[in-house]
Amino acid sequence: MPSMRPEPLPMDARPRLAVGKPPLELLERLFRRLTIRDPRVIMGPRIGEDAAVMDFGDRYLVAKSDPITFVSEEIGWYAVHVNANDLAVRGARPAWFLMTLLLPEGGSDAVLLERILLQVEEACRSVGASLVGGHTEVTRGLDRPILAGAMLGEVEKGRLVTTAGARPGDAILLSKGIAVEGASILARECEELLAARGVPRDVCERARDLLHRPGISVQPDAAAAMASVQVHAMHDPTEGGLATGLLEMALAAGVGLRLQRAAIRVLPECQAICDALGLDPLGVIASGALVATCPAEEADRLLRAWSACGIAGSRIGEVTRPEQGYRLVGSGTEEPLPRFPRDEVARLFDGGIRPPDPPSEADMPSPRSRGGRSHEHA
Repeated sequence: MPSMRPEPLPMDARPRLAVGKPPLELLERLFRRLTIRDPRVIMGPRIGEDAAVMDFGDRYLVAKSDPITFVSEEIGWYAVHVNANDLAVRGARPAWFLMTLLLPEGGSDAVLLERILLQVEEACRSVGASLVGGHTEVTRGLDRPILAGAMLGEVEKGRLVTTAGARPGDAILLSKGIAVEGASILARECEELLAARGVPRDVCERARDLLHRPGISVQPDAAAAMASVQVHAMHDPTEGGLATGLLEMALAAGVGLRLQRAAIRVLPECQAICDALGLDPLGVIASGALVATCPAEEADRLLRAWSACGIAGSRIGEVTRPEQGYRLVGSGTEEPLPRFPRDEVARLFDGGIRPPDPPSEADMPSPRSRGGRSHEHA
């Protein structure tokens, strides 16, 4: 009987992968080769879709896994929230968290382990979930802790939201602004470099605190949206930034986009840090912001609902027909939405770009923070 295993990719289709998220086109091609063997799987691996969905009778089970590799501080808090976010944009309630925690040999002790577990416990409490299992070990070959989390939750069948639900004519809305996670990471991991580039210390302190204020969680943002309007799609823009998140939404839904650059709120701390490092805020990892689409006539209602919860929001564009492409409109200009094959933070950490007036080698970011995470699930 002939083997049913797919043939390997030819040599010319094996590009060397850089640090960060693999190219969307490569992931899409590989996902098409996968087979779903259980008919209860409603949503498997797809570009732009934030979490898997399985039919469990009267409700859906929603599942997501995501590692934290960009940062070494507060990884327990990061891990819980970035996984919970991907359930929130499905309309789901996070309930059960599992973690795989790898600690570096020779650099770990009981205090470090306790600190990370307390971060996980505090974050689980804040999202209404429980740590229910996983694995912890000290392992070779690491220079910092790595935490890979998996969040499980559930949603009523009539309340499931997908990234692919965006429809032509929808308004596109953005909560908080960009880039909560990226600015916090850069302030934590590039402190000396930013000081050398003239970024005031108080700006970096505020940027570090963006993780907590306004916060990396989009659960309140998603809950307010679900309660106030007919949500067609929600997405959590992470690695590759807002521009990549919007592109993923468009690809998942088979639609076009028309975006207003002036309406996209860039947090001032993020802008200052990106200016100093020569980064484009549109391509900086953007967890903490929620992208949602709804009927255009309901957009103002959603903005009022966010405002009532103390959440800043803006209407940044509209969903268009696919043949209209992905357009970014500025003051008297219109251009294609920029694409970021790699997240700007990953490019900086990997030495692919340099800040203006390059600093000395000693000022460059530590390699301990290199790495990234992808929110396509597989």
